[in-house]
Amino acid sequence: MGEHVIKLPDVGEGVAEAELVEWHVKIGDLVREDAVLAAVMTDKATVEIPSPVDGEILWLGAEIGDTVPVGSPIVRIKVAGEGGVAATEAEKPSGVQGTPTPDPSPQGGGEQPSIAVSKSDTSKAGKETAKAPTGSPSPLGGGARGAAATIGLPRPEGERPLASPAVRLRAKEAGIDLRQVSGTGPAGRITHDDLDGFAARGSAVPTAGLLARTEVEEIKVIGLRRRIAEKMALAKSRIPHITYVEEIDVTALEELRAKLNASKKPDRPKLTLLPFLMRALVKAVAEQPQLNAIYDDDAGVIQRHAGVHIGMAAQTPGGLMVPVVRHAEARDIWDCAGEVNRLAEAAKAGTATREELTGSTITITSLGAMGGVATTPVINYPEVAIVGVNKIMIRPMWDGTQFVPRKMMNLSSSFDHRVIDGWDAAVFVQRLKALLEAPAMIFVEG
Repeated sequence: MGEHVIKLPDVGEGVAEAELVEWHVKIGDLVREDAVLAAVMTDKATVEIPSPVDGEILWLGAEIGDTVPVGSPIVRIKVAGEGGVAATEAEKPSGVQGTPTPDPSPQGGGEQPSIAVSKSDTSKAGKETAKAPTGSPSPLGGGARGAAATIGLPRPEGERPLASPAVRLRAKEAGIDLRQVSGTGPAGRITHDDLDGFAARGSAVPTAGLLARTEVEEIKVIGLRRRIAEKMALAKSRIPHITYVEEIDVTALEELRAKLNASKKPDRPKLTLLPFLMRALVKAVAEQPQLNAIYDDDAGVIQRHAGVHIGMAAQTPGGLMVPVVRHAEARDIWDCAGEVNRLAEAAKAGTATREELTGSTITITSLGAMGGVATTPVINYPEVAIVGVNKIMIRPMWDGTQFVPRKMMNLSSSFDHRVIDGWDAAVFVQRLKALLEAPAMIFVEG
């Protein structure tokens, strides 16, 4: 038998290190060639590390949340034959050698089948599968597999059942207390089959009355969430924000948008409010170029950009991302809409490239129907302005003779007060207001 050492590969041009965000295996697991061992993140891009060989996991060289330099050993695998890279005691980092790495936290995404299965888990799973009765489907929509193995005593107070968010949601909807369910997955993790078996035996315990809960859950801040936290802290600590809120009558804009969507060509994307705001923003910053800028406060230099590269703050399953629509000044309203859709899908799927997530000069943030009445958006450092879109509401407005229903929306915009004076911020927002309330002006050149 031999040993094969896997080192962190070069995961991107110019990248010297990466953050370990997920282990897919643990010590003692048997893995096949090309099985995913771990996931690392750098510059908001997550990269999976596959196994180049078949073998057994002997050692894991980092913990979730650690920053690992490129070229550092991260996994040692026992293989048949002489193995690959020689493993010496000097290579093994202190404090990690021989220490089993904890199973990944159940907080990260939906449940996925384990790629690597340990010897003990394999034999245990085989026995439980053989004992599992067959029968009619359970109330949860699955079979009754694993029913005999899913009835257990309540866990001790404070011990948190291991289960993925999807399993927890199903249990909540079915009224099942996960503390009453024994898990047959790795490290006692509760699976969908365990829920099916528990429900098939009619063992769901209805919760009656109000119970005091004393458990405390600690979640390590890693990956994209840590990067978001660091950037927000940097923006708030270095930028003195000023926020300006103005209401916009978007009745005419919504009528125009509806007409354009009704008559659009089949190959064109559906128009939302954002493409109109983008085109209005292009016209407004042409009159006030200091708004379309980056402030390098370390060098004391303001970089005014001729190209308008609009960041679109988007919520994804992993957290907040800001894909960038480049050169909005060279795009018509349909092109803006298509690029917004493409980037939003790439961000949600986790396929957006580093180039698509960097280089913005001004940002739009919108929570859609959840936009609230007003917000205080945080500037996307090192930009100097961000425009926040709030939800559209029908409100009675006085037209001089009577109250009439109008579609109203607030813009909540923040500015770097070191660079943008309050007067200039107000002029900018009022220009956006004029363009959006008379949307035909958006299409007038010059």
